[in-house]
Amino acid sequence: MLRDSFGRVATDLRVSLTDKCNLRCTYCMPPEGLDWLPSAQLLTADEIVRLVTIGVERLGITEVRYTGGEPLIRRELVDIVARTTALTPRPQVSLTTNGIGLARLAEPLAAAGLDRVNVSLDTLDPATFKRLAHRDRHADVIAGLAAASDAGLRPVKVNAVLMRDLNDQEAVPLLRWCLEQGYELRFIEQMPLDAQHGWTREGMVTADEILDRLSAAFDLTDDDLEERGSAPAERFLVDGGPARVGVIGSVTRPFCGSCDRVRLTADGQVRNCLFATEESDLKTAMRDGASDEELAERWTAAIARKRAGHGIDDPSFLQPSRPMSAIGG
Repeated sequence: MLRDSFGRVATDLRVSLTDKCNLRCTYCMPPEGLDWLPSAQLLTADEIVRLVTIGVERLGITEVRYTGGEPLIRRELVDIVARTTALTPRPQVSLTTNGIGLARLAEPLAAAGLDRVNVSLDTLDPATFKRLAHRDRHADVIAGLAAASDAGLRPVKVNAVLMRDLNDQEAVPLLRWCLEQGYELRFIEQMPLDAQHGWTREGMVTADEILDRLSAAFDLTDDDLEERGSAPAERFLVDGGPARVGVIGSVTRPFCGSCDRVRLTADGQVRNCLFATEESDLKTAMRDGASDEELAERWTAAIARKRAGHGIDDPSFLQPSRPMSAIGG
């Protein structure tokens, strides 16, 4: 098992398939983009599946989520998903995406066994979308959401980041729209993971602010029908349910004490925390001929060094050198 020194066990593996993205969201990267990893540095499809297999068969991973960058860019995505869902024991397999291209790939992904998707959508206004993402692709995201629902990739979850003076007035409209469409909305506090290192606490719309705005328009009650466990979102019934909304307060309401996640970057580095400043290289060892057992031992050692928390409130906190697009969400 992937157990750290505080007794937490990692069972949820987030795998980045690429650091590239076809949007330029301001909370992630500059408009001109970034210097992408050379293709030779990326894990191949076979290498990805090998490491995921080690995680599932040897280390107790029960959920695999493919991320990026933008995972739909990865040409082998459908094959990687199919090979993952064929593992024994079968993990739950999900995808976090910006939705561009999902209208075309939703059915093939569902046929490959994908269980569900999380789609990023921060605004209902195409003009605001273009201002935030520096691309005019709002209609493509809306179409991708509909295709995912039609393909049975439910519950379709929508991830939204509110930014002050840009889209922070859209909390209520976003929730109302998701309720109408049958999607489950989750608001995520903006985190210090932008390539520009321009994040400030003052500019972040907090979980408390989001809940205050939603409570002015909806009746929100704690969803105590099931234990939250290690889930990052605090969930609330909307107007008595059954619809729910989630709020992920990664900064102001950290859930480090119950964290069960581990990350594998597109170039084969294990990260035991989203905000880790150190990584453990599995790719080089694998390409140098390491056995599955040796790779599992390296992975286990990396998790054992996990810190108690991300430490954003600590004066010594350092933002990771890699931005979110290179880490994988």
